[in-house]
Amino acid sequence: MYIGRVDCQAAGVINDFLSGLDNAGVRDADTQRVLHSWSAQSTLKPLPIAGGLGSTVWDHDGRHYLDFSSQLVNVNLGYQHPKVVAAIQEQAAQLTTIAPAAANATRAEAARLILERAPEGFEKVFFTNGGADANENAIRMARIATGRDKVISTYRSYHGNTGAAIVATGDWRRIPNEYARGHVHVFGPYLYRTEFWATTPEEESERALRHLERTVQAEGPGSIAAILLETVPGTAGILTPPPGYLAGVRAIADRYGIMLILDEVMAGFARTGEWFAFDAFDVRPDLITFAKGVNSGYVPLGGVIVSEHIARVFDEQVFPGGLTYSGHPLAAASVVATLTAMAEEGVVEHAKAIGADHIGPALRSLAERHELIGEVRGSGVFWAVELVEDRETRAPLDAAAMGRFKSSLLEAGLLPFISENRIHVVPPAVVTADEVASGVAIIDAALGELSA
Repeated sequence: MYIGRVDCQAAGVINDFLSGLDNAGVRDADTQRVLHSWSAQSTLKPLPIAGGLGSTVWDHDGRHYLDFSSQLVNVNLGYQHPKVVAAIQEQAAQLTTIAPAAANATRAEAARLILERAPEGFEKVFFTNGGADANENAIRMARIATGRDKVISTYRSYHGNTGAAIVATGDWRRIPNEYARGHVHVFGPYLYRTEFWATTPEEESERALRHLERTVQAEGPGSIAAILLETVPGTAGILTPPPGYLAGVRAIADRYGIMLILDEVMAGFARTGEWFAFDAFDVRPDLITFAKGVNSGYVPLGGVIVSEHIARVFDEQVFPGGLTYSGHPLAAASVVATLTAMAEEGVVEHAKAIGADHIGPALRSLAERHELIGEVRGSGVFWAVELVEDRETRAPLDAAAMGRFKSSLLEAGLLPFISENRIHVVPPAVVTADEVASGVAIIDAALGELSA
């Protein structure tokens, strides 16, 4: 598995531009000219990142950080993997871009490798620019295939920032963006903060399924095109579904002729220690959405993996969707190289083992020593540590304390993923045991400071 050095330097005009930059200059230029997402602009102080290698990044002042965020949980293969960098360079020398209406060998090979990992009965890939428009187009396909309109998703979810995807999202970002029609939300399972007065995973699963089915019945089954779920909700807290839940959702969908869309944008391609997160559960969706880990975010790309019965709908009927950069050659080349490297280097198996043997035990050990930790959950390189003011009441640790915690981690050289009252431990899938130990030691010390 690659975790070593790559000789890849920017050339010509880029090298000239980058020389002599420091953190202050980059931050000032960035905040003056760039409108940042999900932020009030006047208080921003973004961390300037100059480069990265494996599981480490560094800033323009030469300070290194162990990355336990994978940026937005997408750098699954780590930074600057030489095979992926070389594939992008080779494709750029051959053909930098082509319209999606043209046939392209690299795009076809990327689709083949993706379909190779999908369940039997999936036969086509519709390429998009990222995860949001993947979910957007999956919703479109389900509505056309069923002739129905409504989409059910959960309140604890994130599906992207385009028209239907953001309204399918369950968190606060949906509320100022509710322009799309036909969206219904339910509560999914989350035993630690159960909405169903459950005391066991089995109760939580059974009652969440009852809640879902009653919502289907109340909304009118004949009006519902799809149930859209993150297989493992990520941004909402890495909420691994309890036993029987996903299979139960599949049964409800089948009972009422509803399409099941599983959003694997964050959870797929090694993140949970599986090629697809649903591989660990007894479930087969109708549509699968992906992005992020499929090429470690090296070039923007996402897509929808389409099952045969939905693909057949568009044999004679026009599919009313398209994107200028659908299956872009540079992005497709990065997919080919990423999936090939993952298979050859055992990255998925490594992610599963590093989670089971190192990340999970280390985080559970932290929980034994720190009263601030309410729960640890996850698998592979996809973990959440929920921080609480009191273990009995489970009151979430407040924003000010979380801010201090994040500052301590950064100061100690760890790049964290902080969301609400949680730290998500989501390093690249190539992270080593020594790097896990180093990162967890930093978290341990920061929790000690916070307790004091």
